[in-house]
Amino acid sequence: MDQRGFYTKCIHGYKNSYDNTGAVSVPIYQSATFAHHGLGESTGFDYSRLSNPTREHLEKTVAGLEGGLDAIAFSSGMAASTTLMEMFRQGDHIIASEDLYGGSLRLFNVLSRKKGIDFDFIDTGDVDLLRSRVRKETKAIFIETPTNPMMHVSDIEQISEVAKGNDALLIVDNTFMTPWFQKPLDLGADIVLHSGTKYLGGHNDTLAGFLVLNSQEHLDELRYLAKTVGACLSPFDSWLILRGIKTLPLRLESQQKTALILAEWLKKQEWVKKVYYIGLPEHPGHEIIKRQATGFSGMISFSVSARDIAERLLNNIKLIQFAESLGGVESLLTYPMTQTHADVPEEERRKKGINDCLLRLSVGLEDPSDLIADLKQAFELPGGK
Repeated sequence: MDQRGFYTKCIHGYKNSYDNTGAVSVPIYQSATFAHHGLGESTGFDYSRLSNPTREHLEKTVAGLEGGLDAIAFSSGMAASTTLMEMFRQGDHIIASEDLYGGSLRLFNVLSRKKGIDFDFIDTGDVDLLRSRVRKETKAIFIETPTNPMMHVSDIEQISEVAKGNDALLIVDNTFMTPWFQKPLDLGADIVLHSGTKYLGGHNDTLAGFLVLNSQEHLDELRYLAKTVGACLSPFDSWLILRGIKTLPLRLESQQKTALILAEWLKKQEWVKKVYYIGLPEHPGHEIIKRQATGFSGMISFSVSARDIAERLLNNIKLIQFAESLGGVESLLTYPMTQTHADVPEEERRKKGINDCLLRLSVGLEDPSDLIADLKQAFELPGGK
């Protein structure tokens, strides 16, 4: 087992056994295929859809950070999720958090249901409710904690006990928290999912996805599925994620510190109705987060008092950018109703609180005073730009 500290693992990653030049940065092996020395002889690499030295280095690095046996890197978070769903078949039942990233909901409701997989979307923070929904066909429990965008928190250890007691897999989307703040495998999860596009990459410049596993059986199955589906991460994009990971804990500590300042400031604004941030003591999941995580990350959702205020902010921010995605060094303001959750039916969306007054803020690395000044000036301007 790798006993090095988290910072050291981020910077140096997995042992670079592919290069003998002394390159400090892991080389980009921009090759689609690899030559054999002879019949029955292989360097360990054959075709980059199956494996590539740069991507393998990244996979071993992410697995080490999560405390997993190994990881598989994909071309996006949705590619990882889509491949994961190929583990299940007609008649299988999955319990999932009701408040999920809109792309996950779209995948489950449009593609997975078409294959005959059944879903129950519930408040997975209610373990008794979750337990009551388990049936003999239940093959997995899929949770985000905190959820996107309403920041609901689920108790990973308690849900793990339910899953294990019913021979079901526990899958945790750890995108918001990253292994710096939360390690679901240590808490009993079987599979960890990441959109590496977000905090792991951290620079809003590439797409990536990961599945991290603790079981050789599941690893072998998913590698076979990944090879078949073919949505592998390219060598160059693997290098970009490796570069981003080098500063992961530094970025997250700064983003978390600023997020708490902004959350406290937002609470005091008369035009803000509610702030959803797991770092606030009044958040209903705060105590669970303190027990199962070491921090709160940099994601804030907040509701304003009227639609026109939301529009005013989105139209007038100058430093913060109105854009989808999260986790990068730049602060982004997202309108879930028309962006991340646009494909969720309106009635269902509003029931969850995703309405025309809800905004999601991904806190970047700017000075907190500048971010506050930008939100303040955007609110004070009367209309559009």
